[in-house]
Amino acid sequence: MADHLTKAEVERYNRDGYLFPFDVLTPAEVAAARKKLEAFEAKLGGPLPRSLIAMPNLYAPFVDEIIRSPKILDRVESLLGPDILCWECAFLTKEPHAKSFFSWHQDAKYWGLEPYEVLTAWVALSPATKASGCMSVMTGSHIGELSPHRDTFGKDNMLSRGQEMEVAVDPARCVDMPLAPGQMSLHHVKIAHGSGPNETDDRRIGLVIRYVPAHVRQTTGMRDTAALVRGENRYGNFDLQPRAVGDFTDEALAVHKEFIERRKSITMRNTKAA
Repeated sequence: MADHLTKAEVERYNRDGYLFPFDVLTPAEVAAARKKLEAFEAKLGGPLPRSLIAMPNLYAPFVDEIIRSPKILDRVESLLGPDILCWECAFLTKEPHAKSFFSWHQDAKYWGLEPYEVLTAWVALSPATKASGCMSVMTGSHIGELSPHRDTFGKDNMLSRGQEMEVAVDPARCVDMPLAPGQMSLHHVKIAHGSGPNETDDRRIGLVIRYVPAHVRQTTGMRDTAALVRGENRYGNFDLQPRAVGDFTDEALAVHKEFIERRKSITMRNTKAA
């Protein structure tokens, strides 16, 4: 069935909370994506600012194409069903020898999405190794209640709140997930994960894509948005995001600003940054 997961892979995902690696982009596709991203950054005079990291599908058609890739969506469909929304995607880039890191956390803590049938695809656009700060997960930590977290707003913490779990991470259960350019990992919204700094001479560039089945809803009381990438929006729980027309146009960037402010009001609620 094209690139759908096997029964054994589905069972392993349900048990462990993650799967990797899968080849989803060709070397030519990776090179083209990185070239477009870095050409845009060159015009900006530096790496993407925080305001442009999330929802690049709204201003960059090449990202919109990646989040709709059959090689990704076939596998996502095996876990979420045929009606799939992309709630968010984001570029997660660690510059060479930077101190940037992701503290141990669970994504479900702040997103307001329920039920917790949310799946992240992590697509590497450059080598994601232990040395460059690849993601690590704690096996099976998606099962049971969410752990308590605290907000740190740490300077080098790449999370929006600098959020971190207040419970100990069990090293015996932790697994590194290195990826070659063009490869993808999948992980559950509740799994505990984090990553260290990039100690290499190359950038560590990842595109994370958050997928939900159409029946998932936003529970904060605020109207949320998502992009329909496969099937039908049968429940109408989200306002649908438009598709970008033209790379990095002023019109697309204005649309992006509008949608990112809506999302910020949800994910940063109850903080001074809301």
